[in-house]
Amino acid sequence: METIKDISLGKDVYLGPYVNLYGCSIGNMTKVGAFVEIQAGATIGSYCKISSHSFLCEGVTIEDEVFIGHHVVFVNDNHPAATKRGKLKTKEDWVCSKTLVCSGASIGSNSTILGGITIGQGAIIGAGSVVTKDVEPYTVVYGNPARFAHKVY
Repeated sequence: METIKDISLGKDVYLGPYVNLYGCSIGNMTKVGAFVEIQAGATIGSYCKISSHSFLCEGVTIEDEVFIGHHVVFVNDNHPAATKRGKLKTKEDWVCSKTLVCSGASIGSNSTILGGITIGQGAIIGAGSVVTKDVEPYTVVYGNPARFAHKVY
């Protein structure tokens, strides 16, 4: 079953089957693969490709011409816990860490992007990476944690 509710879609957007999209915005000519979830408050630019099984949570902004590989996960809670002082946490106990992926960046499959990160313009994240800090523009990083490999140009 899929959920598509309260979203803003640009022109010629492709949505794969079994997507969950709610309260988000997606720009022109963007392709969203099967089994993707994009939560309320997330923004996706134009000419992007979001591959299958990816998770884009609240607080994520994807600029134009960004590639997101299969099964990429964004995190927006840098202090996850189920309880606080013995009681189940509520929305009031949580701070959303915002993440920005700048235009032209590419994120390889099975990567995890922690909250509060900026991935610079044209940067490349190698498959399977765990990004724990900002990535400079036109830089290639990979690994766990993701480390500098070389400049793109």
